[in-house]
Amino acid sequence: MSTIRVALLQMTPCADDQAANQSKGDLFSRRAREMGADIALFPEMWNIGYTWPDANRQEERLRWQAKAISRDHPFVLHFRELARELQMSIALTYLEQWPGAPRNSVSIIDRHGDIVMTYAKVHTCDFDREATCTPGEGFYVCTLDTKNGVVQVGSMICYDREFPESARILMLKGAEIILTPNACTLDDTRIDQFKTRAFENMVGVAMTNYAAPQQNGHSVAFNAVFYDKDGEPVNPLIIEAGEEEGVYLADFNLAEIRSYRECETWGNAFRKPRLYELLISPEVTYPFIHRSSRR
Repeated sequence: MSTIRVALLQMTPCADDQAANQSKGDLFSRRAREMGADIALFPEMWNIGYTWPDANRQEERLRWQAKAISRDHPFVLHFRELARELQMSIALTYLEQWPGAPRNSVSIIDRHGDIVMTYAKVHTCDFDREATCTPGEGFYVCTLDTKNGVVQVGSMICYDREFPESARILMLKGAEIILTPNACTLDDTRIDQFKTRAFENMVGVAMTNYAAPQQNGHSVAFNAVFYDKDGEPVNPLIIEAGEEEGVYLADFNLAEIRSYRECETWGNAFRKPRLYELLISPEVTYPFIHRSSRR
């Protein structure tokens, strides 16, 4: 099994100008393919540049919702055709049309131009502007056919990665690499948290953030492998970008990851799920009660 190369497309958007964002995304995707990428990963909600309405202004909110697009919209079709042309998978993010209120979604397009999975953000930031979105209803893993082999891919979006359950269920469903579009400040704590998701689930993780000045960049990827065959610790960091725009490459050696997962003790083998019933309880108690929470 050859290396799977993920390109982190760290960009600044052209505000909510979808046509301009399409052109820029096309340019960066082509650059990624020239650099040997198998998968190009966009930052969160790229089609409108992670822009939001004033939730208290109904007309503004309705105009914003009208910017949501379907999976057969020309914006999505453009990147499906591009994936087919470049023979490269594209993890494309957009505000997705949905009954009631739109969703914050990513579609995984394979190198043949087919959408093999669409994931909608489950942990929407209901304490903030994302309360205007419909949360997703589940976590999914797809089999992605790349030029360098088949890989099991899952996805989570931004705030999802702050809940260990997100990456855990993706691991339980077979994910080998988790693709993570992002749109917030990535400080040391959040990056360490993301690193922990890789360690505790023995999965490769890759995250693309917006470049400065919209966010602070620092798109990052960690390997699933934290120890060598002799039990000595190895640095799992594959790449951490600075703040500027660019295409940043993360190489994942699937043979190494799969061998490590067979031998090491994290992941699933030694869990005690019979004792975890409280983890799926809907009850919220003090001091964690928030009126904005949607269960």
